[in-house]
Amino acid sequence: MRGPFRVPVHPPGPLRPVPFPEEGDEDDEEKFMNRPCYEFNARLGASFNDKHCRHCRHYLTARCPHIEDFLDDVEDLTPE
Repeated sequence: MRGPFRVPVHPPGPLRPVPFPEEGDEDDEEKFMNRPCYEFNARLGASFNDKHCRHCRHYLTARCPHIEDFLDDVEDLTPE
């Protein structure tokens, strides 16, 4: 037996980006933006393209040439 069903209603228009929580000083924030290796992650909406590393295709991957800058305690990751 089939009955009526409800279709979810979503607001029209693109989704708004959710800002990341602010961490550290402004100097630290500027350290991770406008790097020459920045390449926008096209899986994100165009509104995220603010040249910040966290929106880069290589962010936190082995392809990032500056991965050490993002990891605070690299020595803790080495096997004993």
